[in-house]
Amino acid sequence: MDRVAESQNRRGGGICVWNQAAGSSDRTVDQCLDWLEKRGMIGNVDIGLMLSGPCPVVQFGFVKEGLDQWTPGGDTLQLATRLSLSNRDRSDLEKEILFAMLAGPVPFEFPSVNELESAIRVRCNIVEAARKTFLSFAAYEAERPIEYWDYDENRGFIVRPGKCMIEALRNATQPPEGVTAYSFSCYRATEYIVALGLAEEANCCNRELLKRLQHQAEQRSIRSGEFHEVFMREYGSRENPLPAKYYVPGDRVWFRNPDIVSSDAVGFEGSWVFYLGDGLFSDFWKSNQSFTLQAKCLEIFHWRNATYRDNTGELRIDENVVQSHIRSSLANPAEIGQIMQSMERLQDPRGVYLEGGCIDPSREYPRWVCPGTSDIVLPDVDRVSL
Repeated sequence: MDRVAESQNRRGGGICVWNQAAGSSDRTVDQCLDWLEKRGMIGNVDIGLMLSGPCPVVQFGFVKEGLDQWTPGGDTLQLATRLSLSNRDRSDLEKEILFAMLAGPVPFEFPSVNELESAIRVRCNIVEAARKTFLSFAAYEAERPIEYWDYDENRGFIVRPGKCMIEALRNATQPPEGVTAYSFSCYRATEYIVALGLAEEANCCNRELLKRLQHQAEQRSIRSGEFHEVFMREYGSRENPLPAKYYVPGDRVWFRNPDIVSSDAVGFEGSWVFYLGDGLFSDFWKSNQSFTLQAKCLEIFHWRNATYRDNTGELRIDENVVQSHIRSSLANPAEIGQIMQSMERLQDPRGVYLEGGCIDPSREYPRWVCPGTSDIVLPDVDRVSL
């Protein structure tokens, strides 16, 4: 407790940890300080203790000098470069995640240090899986490896009895070389990657949760809005938007298509991706490739210049035309500047297409997973047993 400096101007963001079972504020503080010391972070962090509420809350974030140096204006896209980190190295990736969370404008809250550690590992799992994911884009069709998956019209794709869901998810999203990529929408792809990241961590820290996830996967697929409610947290809002360049590796991110015409093409309403760290975002459709923010903005911007109607009258986007327009823009720095100025604006509200860009005011990340503190409630497993 003596190591916690009094902070009269404690930031509203960063990381908050509490522990209802700790029994005293001293123990909660010491757990957090020991965790930070092992990572060599004490000198960079402003630590405060809040005693209001049912249990003490330890809040820590970057000292102001660190914020100004590593994340000026809330920009984390250059964080790995500024810290000389390689996000291909797992320990460096964990450090980038921690630094980005410490710089957060809103708090990341955890009921224990163990849950914080698991959250960082889940984010690493998601980043590593997203890098390996290679799929065939399809707005209407979907397919999965039949040795692992069954399909039911009401229940969706379900894992075959006796098949490990972790292996089923990997085989669906990471086809071996020479195997045809399976058809996915970008949103469904993100669900599989989040589920994989959570299941891998549950396999390490909470086998009971893994057992429940497996049972759910064999009963019914959780999709779309229900998936968001069951597995995800959202931070940032239209009222309190995140900085346009603030991302934590492992964030699920929505880039909206701000063009009213081309956004009517099914599958091109926008793009769901993961932030991989080091200024890069996932690209599920090209093997071992990724997007910078500029590349993603240019792609979405030029969807409007590549629309056509097929022989059924359905609005489509010609990807080859998109790439041609991107090449033309890259040869004209002034044009790129104009495009980015428009695309880096926050999105308009749903249903509105005026002056907004493609940047979402919020991001998403997975719920807690540790024994005793996990808040994942599986609709066809947990609620049935209640």
